Amino acid sequence: MRMHKLLHHPLFRPLAALAILLLIDLVMVPGFFHLEIKDGHLYGSLIDIANRAAPLILAAIGMTLVIATRGIDISVGATVAISGTVAAMLIGGTMVMQNGVPEYVANTPMWLALAAALGAALLCGAWNGALVAGLGLQPIVATLILMVAGRGLAQLFTDGQIITVYYKPFFFLGSGYLFGLPFSLYIVAAVFIVTALLLRRTALGLFIQSVGINPVAARLAGLKTAVLIFFVYVFCSACAGVAGLMITSNIKSADANNAGLLLELDAILAVTLGGTSLAGGKFSLAGSVIGALIIQTLTYTIYSIGLPPEVNMVVKSVVVFLVCVSQSSEFKNMWRRSVRGNA
Repeated sequence: MRMHKLLHHPLFRPLAALAILLLIDLVMVPGFFHLEIKDGHLYGSLIDIANRAAPLILAAIGMTLVIATRGIDISVGATVAISGTVAAMLIGGTMVMQNGVPEYVANTPMWLALAAALGAALLCGAWNGALVAGLGLQPIVATLILMVAGRGLAQLFTDGQIITVYYKPFFFLGSGYLFGLPFSLYIVAAVFIVTALLLRRTALGLFIQSVGINPVAARLAGLKTAVLIFFVYVFCSACAGVAGLMITSNIKSADANNAGLLLELDAILAVTLGGTSLAGGKFSLAGSVIGALIIQTLTYTIYSIGLPPEVNMVVKSVVVFLVCVSQSSEFKNMWRRSVRGNA
């Protein structure tokens, strides 16, 4: 009975997939599980994977709530580009002499620049939410508008150039360490814990799930479905905005052409790998986090064993196909009939 419950636990398959990848790395990549402390910082392949997966985890957390309401947001990458561009343009860095030592200072107070970047991300989410919840547009069409226009706006802001940031305190956001661990992991943990508490300790999670299962019934039951849908798109863009700040801080520049490129597809894949159905309804935040770790571990594995980077895209496409097929009700019925026929 316990084994049956374990095998049918929602997180069993994503955890099993992650364990298989880690096992492959153990065999194929020498010293994969080796951890060491240098200058008070913890280093190793596992830390590197978690750190590089941080922006994707944030995007996946936001995408989880959108998909749970039967929606989709393919403008996440554009929001990342806009957020990073706004922060980089405002912070920049001007060299000044302080006590005879050259130092870079921010063009705009850092807290104000971060607030403006997050405000831009929230506006992106409000735009998507208004189109989906207010005008009733199909989510993929509504967010496609921002996917194209948003990255174009970011490129207009920068004149198509890469904006370099010189202000060192900003770098801590994406590449700094706190108590031996990357600071980005603390940001991800904080967002995950706050989101999980809101969904579990309040009725918000139940409301979102109800809208995803049957939006008409949820509205007739008294739920403000439009408000909920608007909220999840704003929240998704907020997560993407934070991810954009982390990416810009990590690479010390804003690249409107490539920042967050195809991140929305990886986020959708992470959510589906975690067990959330694209048809809406039940969702799993923890599963989405595991899904993001699976994607980053897969990328690390492919690069580490010397395979061409193009293989990564092929493998991801195969995974998407298998996940979509496994969620198909027709495929499930065919599988049950074949199993019964063989029995």
